[in-house]
Amino acid sequence: MAKNDGQIVIKKYANRRLYNTGTSTYVTLDDLAVMVKKGEEFTVQDAKSGDDITHSVLTQIIFEQESKTGNTLLPISFLRQLISYYGDQMQMVVPSYLEHSMQAFTDQQSQMREQINKTFGDTPIGKNLQVPMQLVEETVRRNTEMFQQAMKMFSPFANAAPAKEPRKAEAKDLDELKEQLRALQTKLDNLS
Repeated sequence: MAKNDGQIVIKKYANRRLYNTGTSTYVTLDDLAVMVKKGEEFTVQDAKSGDDITHSVLTQIIFEQESKTGNTLLPISFLRQLISYYGDQMQMVVPSYLEHSMQAFTDQQSQMREQINKTFGDTPIGKNLQVPMQLVEETVRRNTEMFQQAMKMFSPFANAAPAKEPRKAEAKDLDELKEQLRALQTKLDNLS
């Protein structure tokens, strides 16, 4: 059986080898990572038992990517928070929330790229190249705040630290970001 409902089936054997039944070739975790990046859907099955082990293999790919590149996508604070939800009443909510957050981030990223291409085309944008990254950082900050608010809604009596007033440096950074956004908006207005 090469495919299952349009998905490629990867068989994992006891010797840890992975076999792509769609192409009849052995593959590596790096090959599977490339397939994920290309948007190819696949499931991984234990060759002996037939159990679906896709989750553990994808987790293994993340682990290897994190250790290979040195560019970690999962900060330690995030990992600690994630671990703390295991066995907690919130455990059921977290996967759905993370899935929706990643989809929203992907949608926002696509919209931002389209807007930048419409606005600047192929012209270099010089030092304003930092502005799109700051917008991404702002989106991440907002998503993190939404996640924290959602967690507070489901456990209102949890020992949450009282909200701190923003530090002066953070307020200054926010003011600088606002000024850069105003400058970018002015440039956009002048272009149209």
